[in-house]
Amino acid sequence: MTSFVHRLTALLRASPVRLALGLVAVFALISIASLTASYTASRTSLDATMRRDLTQDVAGFRAAPSATALAALVAAEARVSDPARIVLSYVTPRGRHYGNGVLAQDQNGYYLTTLDGEGTRIGGEYLALTTTLYGGQLSIARSRAEIDQLWTVFRNIVLLSLLPTLVIALGAGLIMARRSARQVNALGRTLDQLTSGDLAARVQPTAQWSDDFRRIGTRIDRMAAAQEASVDTLRQVSSDVAHDLKTPIQRISVHLDDLSGLPLPDDAAALVDLAQAEVQGVVSVFHALLQIAQIEAGTPKSRFAPVDLAALAATFAELYDPAATEDRRDLRLDMDTAPAMVLGDKDLLGQIPANLIENALRHTPAGTPITIGLHRAGGMSSFRLPTRGLGFPKANAPACCNGYTGWIAAVPRRAAVWG
Repeated sequence: MTSFVHRLTALLRASPVRLALGLVAVFALISIASLTASYTASRTSLDATMRRDLTQDVAGFRAAPSATALAALVAAEARVSDPARIVLSYVTPRGRHYGNGVLAQDQNGYYLTTLDGEGTRIGGEYLALTTTLYGGQLSIARSRAEIDQLWTVFRNIVLLSLLPTLVIALGAGLIMARRSARQVNALGRTLDQLTSGDLAARVQPTAQWSDDFRRIGTRIDRMAAAQEASVDTLRQVSSDVAHDLKTPIQRISVHLDDLSGLPLPDDAAALVDLAQAEVQGVVSVFHALLQIAQIEAGTPKSRFAPVDLAALAATFAELYDPAATEDRRDLRLDMDTAPAMVLGDKDLLGQIPANLIENALRHTPAGTPITIGLHRAGGMSSFRLPTRGLGFPKANAPACCNGYTGWIAAVPRRAAVWG
């Protein structure tokens, strides 16, 4: 039930739904205003017609030549007239009543009664006209039931015509709005995928889409294709540069190997060894760059294998423990999850703890304890290395670091995929 209410609330908040509701509301207001105007005009016309009929009725009775003839005419008309529709009354100068009713008056106003001897009141509203004729009083009253029934007629029109029309219009509007909402959601999902780095995501609008959303979707796809092509080109250029630089660097390594075979002073030999180590590091970096470029191109993902990040962190902690001990540091492990399995390239993943530990050894004072942690939250594993070194400048400190002055590195998706 809560899920249904949530979906309904989200649907009603959508712009297409609000537009549909607004159009239905405008249509309803116009229809009600039109019906109200028609009802008012019809009521006024019926009232005027009834007044004219009363005037004509009185004029017809004036044609009687005498009071006796008028009394006989009123009595004859009353016998064929329904008191619920028209009431006729003539009181002669001698006080005798003729007709099918009597117009009387009390403290509350005028009212009609029957002539059956009991003086039963006639219910309903009447429009009456009274005049003096041949010394007597002639009264004619017509029922306003037709005018009152007019409201019932218009009410039925609203219930049987307007309300179903509004319901159908609202339903059709909600259907079209839901269709528009699906198209908006498709656009939003594609934009989210593009923002997260999935440049292959496309909207792919169909012919059933509305023209405006189809144009927007087509332009998004065109923009994504251009961006993907640009990134592919840049990636290829980077790969080519790394590949081209790898050969001269390897030549430098060969020359250094040749140089190390010559008789050199101790200082020079130490410098050659140091240069060889640095060149090997550069070669490893370029090799990693080439691997990353190949993985992003999708070619070597077949080499991906299950990797336990916890075991990987333990291996590198053991590897760097002698160097940490030599520098009077305590290298520890802090892992709240074991194992933490991913499918990826073990060499690239191993560079993460290696870089973290090397940075800690290089940029923190001697004697500083180093703790490498592996934690998993929200389906994402992360290596953490809190230290008390120089750390990040405040202006550049990552918001995710929770006060740590060291590195925090989430495992990149280009080096692994999650199961």
